[in-house]
Amino acid sequence: MDGKPFQIISGELHPARIPKEYWKHRIQMTKAMGCNTIAVYVMWNDLETAPGKFDFKTGNHDIAAFIRLCKEEGMWVLLRPGPYVCAEWDFGGLPASLLKIPDLKIRCRDPRYMAAVTGYVQHLSAEVASLQCTNGGPIVMVQVENEYGSYGNDKEYLETLRNLWIKNGIRVPFYTADGPTPYMLEAGNIKGAAIGMDSGGDQHAFDEAKKWNPDVPAFSSETYPGWLTHWGEKWAQPDSAGIKKELEFLLSHKKSFNLYVIHGGTNFGFTAGANAFSPTQYQPDVTSYDYDAPINEQGLPTPKYFMLRNLIKKYVAYTIPEPPAAIPTITIPEISMKAYSSIWQNLGQPVHSPQPVPMEALDQNQGLLLYRTKLIGHKSGTLKIWEPHDYALVFLNGKFIDTVYRDGGKWEVKLPKTDVADPQLDILVEGMGHINFAQFMIDRKGITDRVTLNGMTLMNWDIYKAPLDASYIKNLNPSAGTTYDGKATFFKGSFSLDQTGDTYFDLSGYKKGVVYVNGHNLGRYWYIGPQYRLYCPASWLKKGQNEILVLDLLQNNPANISTAASLY
Repeated sequence: MDGKPFQIISGELHPARIPKEYWKHRIQMTKAMGCNTIAVYVMWNDLETAPGKFDFKTGNHDIAAFIRLCKEEGMWVLLRPGPYVCAEWDFGGLPASLLKIPDLKIRCRDPRYMAAVTGYVQHLSAEVASLQCTNGGPIVMVQVENEYGSYGNDKEYLETLRNLWIKNGIRVPFYTADGPTPYMLEAGNIKGAAIGMDSGGDQHAFDEAKKWNPDVPAFSSETYPGWLTHWGEKWAQPDSAGIKKELEFLLSHKKSFNLYVIHGGTNFGFTAGANAFSPTQYQPDVTSYDYDAPINEQGLPTPKYFMLRNLIKKYVAYTIPEPPAAIPTITIPEISMKAYSSIWQNLGQPVHSPQPVPMEALDQNQGLLLYRTKLIGHKSGTLKIWEPHDYALVFLNGKFIDTVYRDGGKWEVKLPKTDVADPQLDILVEGMGHINFAQFMIDRKGITDRVTLNGMTLMNWDIYKAPLDASYIKNLNPSAGTTYDGKATFFKGSFSLDQTGDTYFDLSGYKKGVVYVNGHNLGRYWYIGPQYRLYCPASWLKKGQNEILVLDLLQNNPANISTAASLY
């Protein structure tokens, strides 16, 4: 830095996962743990809200404002703009609208993919180019792609990306980030780019980087103090001994590093991604991105935070400030809920199709699709969905039959015999997050191919869209009574506040669905756990009357909702 040795001690924050009102607080918390740099993932699909339409101003979309806050707090920035980021984020940050292209190939030089990437690079560069350290800003390095050596080997694609950034005014050094193995480094690093390692926690990793290219700096671009959690798992809570050992090595050897993540935040709405490592596996991520990080989901320091702070203090010459005051939390008296409406009263006009089509073909990202047809020929027996992405409810003549979950490949349901001449089959499918890592990322939602009954392909479908976005929720039609065995019902309640504060809404009385507070989508909940409480920042609450709306796919009757001051 300015001709002198500089050790990057970075903590990663994701502006898209943090309410803008708390950006400064989280940056200050990072600085107070001893970091001098903040790594920033930029989620492309959070900024390009529709093909060719970008939002860099509303809510927490103003990336330039976040970077300027970093500078105000005396922090440098590692910019991680993708276009692919992984990050346990829906589709790894890529816009789901790309999946409307039937034979799309991603993370390569497919011209249709690269046309979209070019637009993104142009728009983001216009926002951040002036914030490079060469222009007096805090950005010191920019990452090219992300962990590409784990996915592909098109070096010309990586060079094309770097050249795109350069063409659009990015002049600071570039780096790549890959596992510290020979094949990953060979496939993922490009000449002249610094070598980031995910992670570089010992001398062996740095030796591997030196073997690949001794002429560029190497650093640990993702050092993991915590880990991610999928639905149905226990909360990931890795032992602190491992991260302490890694940091002692990195600090004592003056190696640069980035803590992934120092604070995770929240997968609000439908932003959580999923993993899959076989064609029939599906592991969706929970709504919280607490990550067992040193700064927890609501911005509070953990014992891990203070352990790492004390460790960093031993090795740095600069003064580490005290942490800022905590954000106030509140609990709310139990909220009474009542049935309000259902999906069945809000279907709108269908799209007619000979065969099922996925959400993306209908310009829908996530939410629900209802597929409806009449049974002709076979009218009972073994129904199979090819493939349910990701969670389906099957109804026959308005009666609930069973659920079908994507994971594991068991996609069959037994349809009983009925006395109805032309039985009506309804399949309500929920998308639960596009796969964000590895080889199965082409992951369209809804029914991706066809439906068979005793091997016969069922034809002629009416498809109803229910995107569950802000517009859909705002325009719900209230309705009395329940249909379809009470499944896919909206429950509504209200509560009054004298003061606001952060809180968690406890959904343990419900089964599976989505929660909205004052129109803000807090995210998904599911009875299989481990998450039963959903985080709501104070800025989404207001003094006076507030409204909570729950869509539950499985629950027949309302249950009161309580609140808590913490995730668990």
